[in-house]
Amino acid sequence: MHILKNKKIFPHLVRTSFFLNRMSVIPIVIVGMVAFVIFIAFAVFESIYANRIYPNVIIDNVSFGGKTPEDVAAYWTSRNIPFASMRFELKFQSLIATFSGRDIDLGYDANLSAAQAYSVGRSNSWLSNSYIKFFQKQVNLSPYFRWKQNVIDDILLQLSDQLDIPAENALFRFSGGKVIVFKPSKDGRQLIVAETNKRIQDAFLTSTKTSNQQVMIALPIEIVHPLITTDNSNSFGIKELIGTGYSEFAGSISGRIHNVALAASRLNGILIKPGTIFSFNVAIGDISAATGYQSAYIIKEGKTVLGDGGGVCQVSSTLFRAALNAGLPIVERHAHAYRVHYYEEGGFKPGLDATVFSPTVDLKIQNNTSNYILIQTKTDTAKLTLTFDLYGSKDGRIAQISNHKVWGQSAPPPPLYQDDPTLPKGVVNQVDWEAWGANASFDYKVTRGMEILENTTFISNFRSWQAVYLRGTQ
Repeated sequence: MHILKNKKIFPHLVRTSFFLNRMSVIPIVIVGMVAFVIFIAFAVFESIYANRIYPNVIIDNVSFGGKTPEDVAAYWTSRNIPFASMRFELKFQSLIATFSGRDIDLGYDANLSAAQAYSVGRSNSWLSNSYIKFFQKQVNLSPYFRWKQNVIDDILLQLSDQLDIPAENALFRFSGGKVIVFKPSKDGRQLIVAETNKRIQDAFLTSTKTSNQQVMIALPIEIVHPLITTDNSNSFGIKELIGTGYSEFAGSISGRIHNVALAASRLNGILIKPGTIFSFNVAIGDISAATGYQSAYIIKEGKTVLGDGGGVCQVSSTLFRAALNAGLPIVERHAHAYRVHYYEEGGFKPGLDATVFSPTVDLKIQNNTSNYILIQTKTDTAKLTLTFDLYGSKDGRIAQISNHKVWGQSAPPPPLYQDDPTLPKGVVNQVDWEAWGANASFDYKVTRGMEILENTTFISNFRSWQAVYLRGTQ
């Protein structure tokens, strides 16, 4: 068999091959031309919208296609002009608080809308961008309506200070073997802050659809009922005296005497619900000149200075002793930094004291009895004594304080003299007495039959303290 190599032998085969080759090139050329046209069209499109919003972007039914981000920002800034002059009035009875749209920067976030509109079709996904730009008919965006919530919060805080009235529990005394009301309960009121915020927000959103320049918002108020009411005084189960605390405060200045009597009166007649923890700081409330306390000498930053409420610790210490005597659990108690002679008057050993300083240092007592406990106080401003009586129902518990020890005593530093411009020259008043430093402890055990209810040791570490004299300089 011979192989034919001469093309002239079969010329028709050569022509057929050439034709087929030309036919296969044509589609490639067409595809290339189409791709080139698409590329040019895409380049022209991107050139036109290089710094503009793509044509299918709509914000709040307004088309911004072809606009620049600056155009979008300018549009929404102009829409904000009416909001600045709007006035909003918060009202409850005769109390009215007003603020303007300008005060809270009320309006659309123009820059955010501009940035969101420009970002459409410009993500990191080429496929997503192509679909949005060339196939999605519309991209609908919502403008962000904003205001300064911190300003609203400050306004509501001020309104709460003016509107809120705490409910007052009924106060009682034990007399003739029964509980008698001496101060009736009283409902309080409170601003409902969450609902107020909702009403304000609704008013803001409504303002985008109305031309009203004055908007009134009624403040929602709820009635707060007291926990202890006058009409349930016969259901407390208070039958008898269950514990007593006693202290003396001879040598106190007039301001301290006033504060002891005032603080004790604030606790007189209070009921402790069974199963709850009584907080001295919560029950006594604010201690300041605004609540009737006078200046008395207190220890602050290592100096004896005048301060509101000096002497309140006399009250907390006496209540601490009453709770121990009643066999109640002491949840929180703090000893003083140094031995205060008031708390050792009457023959008491060091360590039977309890200091308080709101909000960090508290005296907390648990009522783990099955009935209410009534606090009754008596201040004798002539003899300068304070008594706490706790009334409830005895359940057979017996409280014992034993093994009371004092050790590691250290001598006080030399006396400290401080200039006092309020005193005449040559007058020297002693305001603090020297105290030996010491460690003190006692065991506290409460039993009921064979059951041990409490078994703990209270430890106090007192540093030595110097006598302090105020020396007149006038």
